[in-house]
Amino acid sequence: MSASRPSFLEPTDSFSPRHLGPDAEARSTMLRAIGVASLADLVGETVPGGIRLGRELALNGPLGEREALADLREVAGRNQVLRSLIGMGYYDTVTPPVILRNILENPAWYTQYTPYQAEIAQGRLEMLLNYQTMVSDLTGMPMANASLLDEATAAAEAMSMCWAASKRKSDRFFVDAGAHPQTIGVIRTRAEALGIEVVVGDAHDVTIEGCFGALVQYPTTFGVVEDYAAFAQAVHAAGALLVVATDLLALTLLRAPGEFGADVVIGSAQRFGVPLGYGGPHAAFMATRDEYKRLMPGRLIGVSKDAAGRRALRMALQTREQHIRRDKATSNICTAQVLLAIMAGAYAIYHGPAGLRRIAERVHGLAATFAVGVKELGHEVAGGAYFDTLTVRLNGKSADEVHAAARAAGFNLRPIDAQRVGLSFDEVSTPEEVTRLLGVFGAAAADVEALARRADVRLPAPFGRTSSYLTHEVFSDYRSESDMLRYLYRMSSRDLSLTTSMIALGSCTMKLNATSEMIPVSWPEFGALHPFVPREQAAGYTELFRRLEHALCEVTGFAAMSLQPNAGSQGEYAGMLVIRAYHRSRGETQRDVCLIPTSAHGTNPASAVMVGMRVVAVACDAKGNIDVADLAVKAQQHGKQLAALMVTYPSTHGVFEEQIREICAIVHEHGGQVYMDGANMNAQVGLCRPGDIGADVCHLNLHKTFCIPHGGGGPGMGPIGVARHLAPFLPSHPVVDMGLGAAQSVGPVSAAPWGSASILPISYMYIAMMGAVGLREATEVAILNANYMAKRLEAHYPVLYRGARGRAAHEFILDLRPFEKSAGVTGEDVAKRLMDYGFHAPTMSFPVAGTLMVEPTESESQAELDRFCDAMIAIRAEIRAVEEGRWPREDNPLVNAPHPAADVLVGQWSHSYTREEAAYPAPWTREHKFWPTVSRIDNGYGDKHLICTCPTVEELAGAGTSG
Repeated sequence: MSASRPSFLEPTDSFSPRHLGPDAEARSTMLRAIGVASLADLVGETVPGGIRLGRELALNGPLGEREALADLREVAGRNQVLRSLIGMGYYDTVTPPVILRNILENPAWYTQYTPYQAEIAQGRLEMLLNYQTMVSDLTGMPMANASLLDEATAAAEAMSMCWAASKRKSDRFFVDAGAHPQTIGVIRTRAEALGIEVVVGDAHDVTIEGCFGALVQYPTTFGVVEDYAAFAQAVHAAGALLVVATDLLALTLLRAPGEFGADVVIGSAQRFGVPLGYGGPHAAFMATRDEYKRLMPGRLIGVSKDAAGRRALRMALQTREQHIRRDKATSNICTAQVLLAIMAGAYAIYHGPAGLRRIAERVHGLAATFAVGVKELGHEVAGGAYFDTLTVRLNGKSADEVHAAARAAGFNLRPIDAQRVGLSFDEVSTPEEVTRLLGVFGAAAADVEALARRADVRLPAPFGRTSSYLTHEVFSDYRSESDMLRYLYRMSSRDLSLTTSMIALGSCTMKLNATSEMIPVSWPEFGALHPFVPREQAAGYTELFRRLEHALCEVTGFAAMSLQPNAGSQGEYAGMLVIRAYHRSRGETQRDVCLIPTSAHGTNPASAVMVGMRVVAVACDAKGNIDVADLAVKAQQHGKQLAALMVTYPSTHGVFEEQIREICAIVHEHGGQVYMDGANMNAQVGLCRPGDIGADVCHLNLHKTFCIPHGGGGPGMGPIGVARHLAPFLPSHPVVDMGLGAAQSVGPVSAAPWGSASILPISYMYIAMMGAVGLREATEVAILNANYMAKRLEAHYPVLYRGARGRAAHEFILDLRPFEKSAGVTGEDVAKRLMDYGFHAPTMSFPVAGTLMVEPTESESQAELDRFCDAMIAIRAEIRAVEEGRWPREDNPLVNAPHPAADVLVGQWSHSYTREEAAYPAPWTREHKFWPTVSRIDNGYGDKHLICTCPTVEELAGAGTSG
């Protein structure tokens, strides 16, 4: 601030002091404890001078909170919100207010982390089990996962899954032309990199011989409900698997795919109460047969039991297997759209089977009513059964005339060709809209009731559904809002979120998701847009993208940015696709070797394999840094085959590697490209930039560094920044012209052009309110907080890795391995004991088994940092009590943790420690106690007795669980 500028001219609602936890006094105290004179000195000892930016970022702002909201409101107002009946997998829906307010807008739900610590995630796990049950019931399949990113990527995952499952030596996959175009596009992108040939044609006129799998859309993108029973038989007779892409609401009226031979069923749960959001975030689903459960990507929630025999939930099977497989993985997906899956499941709970069927019958009835009226006007409706979507062949009018009239009346219809238009009815459709729509097609007036009486709403055999669904009691117990409200709060109370305490997860950056950032997500100007509306109707989004891309390019030092990848895993995949396309454009198709340090995330090698690359591991030295000599040898060895290096910076071990420029130069010298994993960008923003260091591509986890909340493990966004020479290869889209020039594009990687667009305002608000100085200070304070905690804890736990001058970056690793020998206490024991102190454990056993990786973020105050450190120091004292024999190895608060109220308050107490020591180990637990609802969960039991839908009484009895 200029010295001559009066302070009263500044806004009083500046955001940076609200986002940054430690105030000036606390920072001084913490710096003294670390032993440095200033924050600048600490940063100087942490970040290598040779990579420092040396200036402030060239960004506008900062804006006060009210000012930023007003500015974004003006931008949002540039969007033109018409009623979009475009369909193609996206439909308007009604989000029940009880779900809007108490899930989507409730930080107790959206600030939760991935449920790796299941004992303090039981509410969210139950909601995901409800979601899996809903999908399983409606699709007629025995097994469903806990959601995927979107329908198109779920289809691509299904193709890969069929390829892995197939016993045929085939590389051909059939896709019916009736699939949504964005689905076909994403499948083609995935297939091309894997060497799979995609054949698009007519399922009723194709020879499936020589294919390992086939995909059909049910109903088709043009609305026709086809009978695929004979096709399913032909697919199976050819030794292939059948994937059915479908619509959950339609399945309340239509025969389930599992009843006519589907092996895998995918789709989107968006129309179950999740706003359109210009494309996302939405929860996709995947269901399959039991024999393929270990090949299914993503997460699977299963029923197990805790140490007391109570029913308890956890993530099962391949949830961790995909990471363990690394370059053998069939998918790099390590997440789910948890928040949106919870919303969709809650929607089904609130409406129940009868309510869902009534909604579907109304949608179908209005479509049938319109069909009668439009036929009477002389137009033709595509023949056959349908649910909600009609394709109209025009008589006496051109498509352009109809689209113009529709927009004048407030509607967007689907463009098909010069004589055909499409329209899809949805939950928001009304009889009055039918009247207006018939006017668009030429009716002077319409008696909708008379038309409805003439409408044929029957779905004859074999199309009509006869089987039951959603029979579990959870889908019938919560009809009233009071009951639903209490159920949702009961579930949220079983989960530890940022509303309770800090979540110090290394590599995951659980920072403040400020209310001002979250408010615009619910604005209809952002939420009500279909992703395929004409671009001129999305002028506000276009401006938002322009500003955000500019800011992210400035932050990273890159020339171009793609906002399409809708998860960090998608960003990794898209970035590696871009590198592959660049090499191929230069005729260097032989470049297929990807060098990856042994410390890398498990998703890194999986992403490389998904684009057809061979993974070669690079060693790390004793200090956790990349072994530069080994890198040089491997780069030289593979020479003309070298495609890329995947590197995380600061390293996965929590240090700024001094030789990062040399590392990049070695790769470039041998013709490779450098892919930088952006997981640790929270230590770079405003201090250094990937593009300046030598990276060619970097994905950004907006759900980490740029404040989009984790939402229980999703939603997220993983846009990629690229150097200028890679910009021509960024993702494009088959439906929407993104203005990129698609000649060299890798194609689409997500279903929507700009991924999960409706959560991008969160990151934009964060950047606008922080400004250049605020963003830099956030990074500096993140480094301060980490080093302060490391300093406090180093006398009690070994800190595994340090930088060249003895400093950590924004995270550090505590080594717990010595305690297994000295006290029989493992890292898992410490993680579970932290629950009794009211904390979620830091990242456990990654990147080094038997350790905890701690990342406090800049949002936590000194008081909260001290509270966590006090807990860890107290736990060290408990370990010492075991080491000294004061507590036995087999019975102490660590090995028995966590301690739910049911164990502490009820029954006999026979432990060597007191109930008070179990439940109230620290003073703050008496002021506010977060109680785990179950004790330690038996992981192996759940996998051996796998139940992945809401269990019946008989299943629970058979599994030996109770409660």
